[in-house]
Amino acid sequence: MKRTPEDFFEGEFLKNIQSRFRGQKPAKLWSILIIAVVLIWVLSGIYIVSPGEMAVVQRFGKMTKTATSGPHWHIPRPFEKVNVVKVDQIRSMESGFRTTVSGGTSRVRPSPIESLMITGDENLVKILVVIQYRISNLPDYLFKVWDPEGRADQRTLRDAAETALRGVVGSMEIDDILTTGRAKVQDDTRIHLQALMDLYQTGLMITAVKLQAVDPPEQVQAAFKDVVSAKEDRERIINEAQSYKEDLLPKARGEAEQMLRSAEAYRETRVRQSQGDAARFESMLAEYRLAKNITRQRLYLETVQEMLSKVQKIVVSRDVAGKTLPLLPLGNLGDSLPLSSNQEGGGK
Repeated sequence: MKRTPEDFFEGEFLKNIQSRFRGQKPAKLWSILIIAVVLIWVLSGIYIVSPGEMAVVQRFGKMTKTATSGPHWHIPRPFEKVNVVKVDQIRSMESGFRTTVSGGTSRVRPSPIESLMITGDENLVKILVVIQYRISNLPDYLFKVWDPEGRADQRTLRDAAETALRGVVGSMEIDDILTTGRAKVQDDTRIHLQALMDLYQTGLMITAVKLQAVDPPEQVQAAFKDVVSAKEDRERIINEAQSYKEDLLPKARGEAEQMLRSAEAYRETRVRQSQGDAARFESMLAEYRLAKNITRQRLYLETVQEMLSKVQKIVVSRDVAGKTLPLLPLGNLGDSLPLSSNQEGGGK
């Protein structure tokens, strides 16, 4: 059991004083007692604010100052009192349901009055949401609004959260809320709710709005699930087709570009080759005009040399043709070396 300064004074301290000053004069004894009481009263004004907390000092009910973490002193009661509150703590509030703990087991109790809402296309939807917040302005939190967290009859935060959520849901269609619009519902509700908190000067900052469940009424849940599944399948098929297109188009573009580059390279090669042939012919024509006989003979010899270099043939002199044995096509050139015409004809 925690002992207060009054218990200490009335107990051991008072006995020690009585035993020590027994036999002293009453006036001196009363002076010592009064000084001790005043000292204890002054020391009772010391208070400590922990990190993450903030204190508000009230003098006869009116706020005089605030204090952050560290040791502080105020005029003790009944003149001043101190309220120390954890301002950095993230708190939460449930809307549309209540969680109760009994015997170590958590149970969720629905609240249909809060959870059922009308969408923009006049459908009913059941939404369970958790509001997370913290104290941003302690004086406003303590003195501007009665019970801003909604634990009493005023229900400021709870009513404001329900108003903000209903306003957002009422501006959207049920299909969007059930499928792709959940993030939008959370963000818009947080912004709208924070605007209401600032308007009411509650001193609260909304840190997050988290949807726990978004479902149609139980009577039509099966039909809505089929619709949602069909839309999800449609989105999946569209995404697969988009992925196939994104994979196919770059390949087709690459192949087309490769074909164009190959055609351009072939064209450039043929053009340059044709230009080279034309330039060579013009140079030969100029030489031919200067010396027709010599140029004609050189061209003939070059042509014969080029043709004979491609023919694998053995030529035997006419003088020794009749004295040689028949030449058999042996070796690596056997398949492509025919007999000499001189050998066949007897050395014409």
